[in-house]
Parts: sequence; C-alpha cells; structure tokens
Amino acid sequence: MKPNLFLSLCVVLLTAMLPLSAQLESEQLQQIYDELDLKTGPMTGKMRSVSEITVPEGYRFTGPSGSTRIMEMMGNLTDGSEIGFICPEDYFTDEDSWFIIFEFANIGYVKDDEKDVLDADKMFRELKKGQEAANKQLEQMGQSTMELTRWVVEPNYNESTNNLEWALELITQPEEELVVNHNIKILGRKGYVKATVVCSPGDLEEILPKARMLLAGFTFQSGQKYSEFREGDKIAQYGLTGLVVGGGLALAARSGLLGRLLKPILIGLIAVGAFIKKLFRGGRSE
Repeated sequence: MKPNLFLSLCVVLLTAMLPLSAQLESEQLQQIYDELDLKTGPMTGKMRSVSEITVPEGYRFTGPSGSTRIMEMMGNLTDGSEIGFICPEDYFTDEDSWFIIFEFANIGYVKDDEKDVLDADKMFRELKKGQEAANKQLEQMGQSTMELTRWVVEPNYNESTNNLEWALELITQPEEELVVNHNIKILGRKGYVKATVVCSPGDLEEILPKARMLLAGFTFQSGQKYSEFREGDKIAQYGLTGLVVGGGLALAARSGLLGRLLKPILIGLIAVGAFIKKLFRGGRSE
C-alpha cells in the first residue's frame, strides 16, 4: 500500500473513532468520580463531624475516604487524617489545574501566644532538616524526593480568623520541577484543619484568590470553633511555630508533585481517548 494512501486510511479510521473515544473517556471519567465519591457543586461538603465547606458550582468535592484514596493514587503518604478534597470541575482533564487537600489534627487547643514572634529563618532551617528525613522514606517508596528552596509567603497569623498561613517553594528530584506548597492551618477548639493548596508556581498568583474564596466557605461545626474553648479542654503541646516546622513528612506527602502523579493513572484508565487526542494535537505522551 502506498504511504499516502495508508496515511489517508488511518486519518479516516481515527476520525470515525473520535465520537466513540470521547464517549469512552466520559464514561470512564464518571466511573472515577463515582469510585472516589467526587460530587459537583453547588453543595455542602461534610468533613466528618469536624467541619464543612460550601462547594460552589464548577468545583468537585469528596470527603474523608475519597480524599485518602486520591492521595494514595498520587503515590503519597497517608495517615487517615485526610477529611476533604476540593478541585475545579475539570481537574482530571486539565493538565495545569490545582486542588486543596484538607487534613484534621486532633492535637488539642493551640495557643496563639507566639503570633508576634514568628521567626521565618529559624523555621526554614528546621523544615529543611525535616524534609531530609522525609526524603529517606520517599526514596524507600521509590518516589521522587523534594528540596526546599525558599519561602513564597513567610509564616503569618490572622488573629481574626485564627488562620496560620505560609507557602514554600520546592524542587523535585530527579525531575527538577519547581512546585509550590501553600499551607493554611485553621485553628479550632480541639486541634486544627490543615488546608494545603497545590499548584504550579507560575499559577499561584492567579489561583490563590480562588482558593481563598473557597476557604471563605469553610467553617468548623458547632462546638468545634476556636472561640468555643472551655477550661478543661486539651491543650496542644506546641504553638504556632511547631505547626509550621513539625511536618517534614507532611511536606513530602503534600507537594505540587501530587497533581503530576495522578495524570498517568488517569491516562491508563482513559487510554483510547487520550491516545487519539495526542495523535491529533501532536503532544508527547505522559
């Protein structure tokens, strides 16, 4: 068969397959959403008996079990503290998307008396030590390691909302991919909820206002609020500084690498549609 005729037949066959491939992709994506219990807003996302969040139109949410499963699919360390996951509706088909993972730490009431003496330089040094320890475990798991490079947002505490916020830039090895790990720890009566915004560094400026809009819809349930502290409640063994530097392993598990690791899994599940799309747009495979 002549090369030109063969190429023409391939184009005809692939073109004929496009509607079917799109249907298969849609059906398999829906299966993923169902298995992970990812629901589309508008809705109220329940995070155990701890907290909840308003999920607007255009976003997907899953609770504790789905959140843990997603983290495991991404090749990350999990410990059962995952209580919620929210992302744009097109996260699983958009290569440059983002998400927020919520975790609850039942450590007791965290006093905020360090709010005026947070030492960013000292905390960064401690975080680097913690990450070095975390990298050893990641290497044993066959996962990429990470190196902390700088603060993107230095640790700061909002006394009116009881939010402790900071952002770190990391570089993955051996890929040498820059990622941003943006953290907000929301203090409650019995501990805190950690909301980690995961995105590419170049997207942070655009995404952060969207993430903060979503977090404005977060609330602790009645009896769990920071302002509802009562004498006799459990007190945490460390304060605001400890909340920042006490998570080397958590950093390893919650980085911008997460969004990259899920894509090959999904492409394996929707191979037909992805393969045909790549042929026509000339993109490289994952």
